[in-house]
Amino acid sequence: MTTTLITGGNKGLGFESARQLAALGHTVYLGARDESRGRTAADELGVRFVQLDVTDQASVDAAIETITTEAGVLDVLINNAGILGRRSTPAEVEASDLEHVYATNVFGVVRLTHAALPLLEKSGNPIIVNVSSGLGALAEAADPTSFAAQFPALTYGSSKSALLMITIQYARALPAMRINAIDPGYTATDFNGHEGTQTVEEGAEAIVTFATIDQSGPTGTFQNKDGIVAW
Repeated sequence: MTTTLITGGNKGLGFESARQLAALGHTVYLGARDESRGRTAADELGVRFVQLDVTDQASVDAAIETITTEAGVLDVLINNAGILGRRSTPAEVEASDLEHVYATNVFGVVRLTHAALPLLEKSGNPIIVNVSSGLGALAEAADPTSFAAQFPALTYGSSKSALLMITIQYARALPAMRINAIDPGYTATDFNGHEGTQTVEEGAEAIVTFATIDQSGPTGTFQNKDGIVAW
C-alpha cells in the first residue's frame, strides 16, 4: 500500500489529485489548514484528514507524527499548497508581499519536506512532487511571446522559480528519491477565479503521473502533462 500526503487538499488540484490517487489504491492523507473544510473534503473522498498548515512548524510536526504513528512510512509527498498573493504590477510589489507568499510557496515546502524526509527514507519508492507553475520558468518569462509573459507575476512567479531551484537541489542531494516539479497548466480553480482553460482532471494529470512513477523514473525535472518544460 502506498501512503501519500497531499498539502492544500481540500479543493482544486489537491482535491482532484487526492481523488485520483485514492482510486489507484493509495492511502491518502489530505492535508488542509482549515479543519472543517479539510474533514469535509476527506470524508467526501473517503481518505484520511490531517490538519496541516505549512507555515506553522507545530502543525507540520503534528501532521508528520500522525502519519508516523498510523502508517510508519511516507511514500509520496505532494507539495501542492500555494497562495497567489495580491494581484499587482511589479512596481507596486512590496517586500511584505513576497514575505507573505514565500511563507507558503517556498518556506512551507522546505519546512514540510525537511520534516517528512525521515518517513520518506523508510519507503522503497520515495517520491516528492512539487507543484510549481509555468509562471516560474525563466525561459517562459523572458519570452515576450509566451503565455506566461502576459501575466505580471513578480511575487507568485518568483516563488515558483525558487521552488524549481529547491527541486533541483533536493533531487541532486537525495538520488534515492524521485523528486520533480510539475506545471499543472492553466487550470480552472478558485485560485484563478475559474478563468483557467483546463479542467481539474486535466490539471491533475501530471501530478498523478509523477506521484506514481517508480525508481526508473526521472528526477530533478520540471514537466507538464506533455513533457519537459524549459526552466
